[in-house]
Amino acid sequence: MTMDSTVLSTPGTGDQVRYPLDPLTGAEIESAARIISDSEYGTETLRFVMIQLKEPDKTPQLTYDPTVPVPRQAFVTMYDTAVKTVYEAVVDVLAGTIDSWSAIPGKFPSYLVEHMTGVEEKVREDTRWQEAMRKRGVTDFSLAMIDPWPAGYYGPGDAYDNSPLICRPLTFMRAAPSEHGYARPVEGLIVWFNLDKMEVIDVEDHGVVPLPPTAGNYSEQFMFDPNNRPAFEQFRDDVKTIEITQPDGPSFTVDGWHVTWQKWSMRIGFNPREGITLHEVTYTDRGETRPIMYRGSLSEMVVPYGDTSPTHWNKNVFDMGEVGMGFSANPLTLGCDCLGEIYYFDGTVNDSQGNAVTIPNAICMHEEDYGISWKHTDFRTEEVEVRRSRRLVVSMICTVGNYEYGFFWYFYNDATIEVEVKLSGVLTTGSIPQGEEPRWGKLVAPGIYGPNHQHFFNFRLDMSIDGPGNSVYEVDSIAEPDPELNPHHNAWITRDTLVASEAEGARDWNWETGRYWKIANPSKKNELGAPVAYKLVPREVVPVMVQEGSYIYDRARFVQHNLWVTQYDPAEKFAAGDYMYQSAEMQGLPTFIEDDAPLEDSDVVLWYTVGAHHVVRPEDWPVMPCAYIGFHLKPVGFFDGNPALDLPPSPPKACHNHC
Repeated sequence: MTMDSTVLSTPGTGDQVRYPLDPLTGAEIESAARIISDSEYGTETLRFVMIQLKEPDKTPQLTYDPTVPVPRQAFVTMYDTAVKTVYEAVVDVLAGTIDSWSAIPGKFPSYLVEHMTGVEEKVREDTRWQEAMRKRGVTDFSLAMIDPWPAGYYGPGDAYDNSPLICRPLTFMRAAPSEHGYARPVEGLIVWFNLDKMEVIDVEDHGVVPLPPTAGNYSEQFMFDPNNRPAFEQFRDDVKTIEITQPDGPSFTVDGWHVTWQKWSMRIGFNPREGITLHEVTYTDRGETRPIMYRGSLSEMVVPYGDTSPTHWNKNVFDMGEVGMGFSANPLTLGCDCLGEIYYFDGTVNDSQGNAVTIPNAICMHEEDYGISWKHTDFRTEEVEVRRSRRLVVSMICTVGNYEYGFFWYFYNDATIEVEVKLSGVLTTGSIPQGEEPRWGKLVAPGIYGPNHQHFFNFRLDMSIDGPGNSVYEVDSIAEPDPELNPHHNAWITRDTLVASEAEGARDWNWETGRYWKIANPSKKNELGAPVAYKLVPREVVPVMVQEGSYIYDRARFVQHNLWVTQYDPAEKFAAGDYMYQSAEMQGLPTFIEDDAPLEDSDVVLWYTVGAHHVVRPEDWPVMPCAYIGFHLKPVGFFDGNPALDLPPSPPKACHNHC
């Protein structure tokens, strides 16, 4: 059974009043755009980049009193193509006023919606590109796929004063209209494209490499084609049906964007840049509502490539800041992305004219059984107690060109939070003459290779462990340092190191000490007299292959440390800065810590980076099995015992088959 997403009325129409953290409605988005367009700031060449909620100031209570009115404000970013200037505005959508307006000199915006669709048509019409394709034996240009890769920054020629807003499209060839185009990359062909004027600037041709000879189709219509590679005789016939049923309905309740599930409470948000945001995450412990996290979201991601070939060396895209995860969210109406009793939230974004665009079913929420939560068998009495774990899943799946990114927030009934990224989709590929081996990648099929590359995702975690006054400790497990206390050479202790100020806020994981980080509230103690806390536990950590001296090194400095800790500042939202498109300068986290703000017993924000190290393999082709990366937030002394002790036993009929 599928439940429809909740539709709320626009505030001010006499219907339901929205909570201050609820995302903007379509009517509010269009109202903000109309207010600006009708004002003195409106021009024919002004385009709306992103229109999203201007979140209200954090309150001391970490929540909002429904009886106290809070303005409904939109934060609007715009780009005027005529004067090449980014603008920001705050608009009160109820009062109809522009509360602030500012120009942001020297910056470029992220992609406008039409950039993703209009570039391909214009490139196909360019005679220089057509001539390069004829050299490769291509005469039917209608089957070409042109991906509008963001320009990045690769030297003074890309600097703001010397360049329009540009992208560098790459070309791929289909053999038929619905074929897998990434199976035939056009190597060595790079287009420079002016996004201000929507026209080709130049075409670089670094030499002809033959198109790969084999298809890489994976859809049902091609699966059994003997010309396909690999081809199969039939689908597996031994996959029996699994049905996820909840006869009594789901255990969660939804009121607008507010979700409660067992002892958890949270508010879901959505915007065009970050996609899913989570707010006011609390857990009810013996009748007391206890804050854990005020706001959580993806803060930035980057995909640096480790191939120096002309078509690949400049691939290092900030898929969130340069494109937008909310814009890229899939409408989960097709396929089988979730199973069970599902609740969907629609996502609402804008186009460049300020019209609201609805992404149906952008966020999926459901419950999953997750095996054993805890168990013990008393072998003397043969008494057995076992409880099953369950988790609430809040997720979205985004498509950025060839890749799919699934972002999953898991909430467990033992008060653990897990964040997981699932990577799938299609490799970005290169062509290579048959018989040659790529130096900076691996072959996946004849004439096709996948370049070495990495994916880094930074998550911003505005913590509030039992309140706003928190301290962060780095916890290492080390051998007992006093030889007299360690006569058997087996003893070890844990050592807590306070991260006292932002100058110490850039931290690295250490495998040798099993390092994790603890967020504690020094003013709240558990029954053992220790400060209540949660800990951030890495799942997998990868080496950073970005090297000093590369252009991406400065632009993506957030990847240079696993964890950054800062004092809360509402203006600090994005790990690589607000506007990194075609920007050479260092932004984001390194600049956030320059003022060396104190962190002890303060309002702290954790920025944690997870990475995927992708040395490709043939099994990743033609479509990748999911790769999984992430981290955990686990209570450590937050409770006086196992918080899942009160889980009810499962009924026998759910656990045993008596056939």
